[in-house]
This record gives sequence, structure tokens and C-alpha cells, in this order.
Amino acid sequence: MKLYIGNQNYSSWSLRAWVIFAQNGLNVEVTKLTLFTPEFYQTLETLTPAAKVPALIDEEIAVWDSLAILEYVNERYLEGRCWPETAAEKAKARAVACEMHSGFFALRNELPMNCRANRRVELSDEAVRDIQRIDAMWSEQMAIHDGRWLFGDWSIADAMYAPVALRFKTYGIQLSERAAQYQQTVLSSPAIQTWLEQAALEQDIVKEDEAGVEVPTINA
Repeated sequence: MKLYIGNQNYSSWSLRAWVIFAQNGLNVEVTKLTLFTPEFYQTLETLTPAAKVPALIDEEIAVWDSLAILEYVNERYLEGRCWPETAAEKAKARAVACEMHSGFFALRNELPMNCRANRRVELSDEAVRDIQRIDAMWSEQMAIHDGRWLFGDWSIADAMYAPVALRFKTYGIQLSERAAQYQQTVLSSPAIQTWLEQAALEQDIVKEDEAGVEVPTINA
């Protein structure tokens, strides 16, 4: 399998697809393309009609869109274990994942993923409501499962919210106790630590995703 991703510092949708491989120890050949460059578009135009990242090529099969990639890998290589077992829990996990996939536009626009930054932004009312909804969701799932991940075991829902945990860290978003517990679970996971280490090696600057005002780091 070959997975095409964008800059790891900025590409939240790339992270969502990438993390299922890292979390489950699956082998995949990763090709990183610099966002918004001629090479980026020229390479992707030969692979998928969308010409966007992430893109997965598995022999003769091409899959684009993060959620579609997650579903494909889960069904073909992981025996479906990246969704909860019961019908009720699986339905809720899918709804939670799709809520991220198709919503939270204010949060996504105002808090672009920028792993290496430490920023502050002025949030719109819509972005504040998005944050409150995610906080409530994470808190509810932590209370129900009393565990590390949204549905007990790691799932596709966790893949969808991994970039959000990183965004909240970058912009210093304050969370309730249970939501902060979940955020820390994501941030401290080996897969996300690997992603952050690789992102830190990048030097490209994508101006569109350099939002907010830098906050100086205070050394103790």
C-alpha cells in the first residue's frame, strides 16, 4: 500500500488517514508532498480524480478522502475492529466520526492545524460553540467508558478527532477535566508522538495555516 499525505505540520486530513496505520502496526509506504506546490498537484492528478491528500493506492484500488481510507483499511486489513462491536455503539461512533467529517467549520477555519506553533486567536461565537460541543462529546464518552479512548478501545472516531486534540494544544484551548483527560491520551499516544517528531523536522511554511499570534514559551 502507498499513502500520499501533505505536510505533517499542517495536514489534518492526512493525519486522520495515517494514524490508523501507525496505531495498528500496518505497513504502508508513505509519500509526503508539500502542500500547494506544482509537484503536489501533478502527482495527485495521476492518482485520484480529487487530486487531494490523503490518497491511498492499494494495488489497483485507489481510495481518497480520509474517512473512506479509514473504512477501507478497517474492513480489508483489520477485520472491522476499529469500530465498536455492538450495533448501538457502532452507530454512535459512526455519528461522532461523521460529525467531525462534515461539521465544525468555524473551528476548522479559525484553528488550522499547526503542530509546531504555540498561538492565540480571537474566536468567533461559532468556533466557541464548536469547542463546547466537542468538549461535551469527549466528556460524555470518557464518563461512559471510563477509559482512554472515546469508545473504550481505539476506533476510527479517535482518528477523526486526533487533529482536534493537536489544535486545542496549539491554541491553548481550555477544556473540562474529562475532555482534557482524553486530549492527553491522544497527545501521549506513540502514534501521535511519532507524527509530531516527523512534523518537527519540516521547514515549509504554509501561510494560509499560520493563524493567530505567537505566544512566547516561558522556560521554568
